[in-house]
Amino acid sequence: MRLYSRYQLVGYILIAVAVTMIGSFVLGSRVTEREETIIAEISPHADPEATVSLRENVPAVTLAADDAVSYTQDERQNITVYEKANEAVVNITTEVVGINWFLEPVPQEGGSGSGSIIDTRGFVLTNSHVISNAVKIYISLSDGSQYEGEVVGVDQENDIAVLKFTPPKNAMLTTIQFGSSEGLKVGQKVLAIGNPFGLERTLTTGIVSALGRPIKTSSNSVIRDMIQTDTAINPGNSGGPLLDTAGRMIGINTMIYSTSGSSAGVGFAIPVNTAKRVVSEIIQFGKVRRGTIDADLVQLNSAIANYADLSVHRGLLVSRVGPGSNAEKAGLKGGATAVRYGAGRSSSIIYLGGDVITAIDGKPVESLADYYSALEAKKPDDKVRVTVLRGKNQLDLTLQLVERK
Repeated sequence: MRLYSRYQLVGYILIAVAVTMIGSFVLGSRVTEREETIIAEISPHADPEATVSLRENVPAVTLAADDAVSYTQDERQNITVYEKANEAVVNITTEVVGINWFLEPVPQEGGSGSGSIIDTRGFVLTNSHVISNAVKIYISLSDGSQYEGEVVGVDQENDIAVLKFTPPKNAMLTTIQFGSSEGLKVGQKVLAIGNPFGLERTLTTGIVSALGRPIKTSSNSVIRDMIQTDTAINPGNSGGPLLDTAGRMIGINTMIYSTSGSSAGVGFAIPVNTAKRVVSEIIQFGKVRRGTIDADLVQLNSAIANYADLSVHRGLLVSRVGPGSNAEKAGLKGGATAVRYGAGRSSSIIYLGGDVITAIDGKPVESLADYYSALEAKKPDDKVRVTVLRGKNQLDLTLQLVERK
């Protein structure tokens, strides 16, 4: 029996350990290569969520059936509309004059809203309340550039304003495409782009909730045929476009009905057909020319009706008719009995005994707001059918309008 020295024994042990480690390494490599072979042979049509794990210390491999991102038809539609129209939407901010502690006028940050570029010359369509009391107006484009804007004209009755900025020469402005507000259907999908709370070019979607809504504005005029939508509209959306699924403007987002000041799913937009008519007038004349009846009219109330012993309590009392006026030529009769109406400095002289206007072109007229609404689309020299109550008789008169001052 052969004896080994201490040093020889230690050397043999080290050699045995080394051989064992090398064998494990080679075996492990073969297993790994086998796993990779199995993974590579998996069908490309396998479940995208399928994974292969041959050992706990081998990471799971996830195989996607298709690397291309897919969208639903509705998503593609939203994306297309946004890419088509968002660069035509601008952010409008204003500067107003405030009073400091020393009762001195100082510039202050005003409101903000949205608008749509409607012409490559730099014309922008928005709401008139967006620029209310503004001494300076700033228009920010999608590329981050900002320009000072000027007011071309305002139509308070429809809450519409046209602004203009001067773009750089050879600038390629994206303009909004006008659609039509005729033929809209309740349930039709619509989209809004604006700057709610200053978050620029935000897209929201919804449907047409109702049509033909008469809504009273802050100027006490009534805008007829407003579009009601559940599209999320918040402060800052005012003046921005309401779009159909082809990316065409069908309305101007104007106001919301909310108890909290934020979107409650009830928003209103001015029909684009109204906007198109108003915009052309503003760009051409700097204002909207409207026709009116050249007579002094007083809104009836119960006090006047009872005092004058009238059979109606709603309508417009014809107080005076000027000699030689269109109203006189049409046969409209004014009053003859002068009375003082009102109290203090707000009192005035009105004349009782004249006709009471109850309808224009078949549209009921119970107030001045109804009167302005009935003539909103009428121009000077247009002829209208005026229904009046004279005593207890109802008459229809044909009257030529004059320009409202």
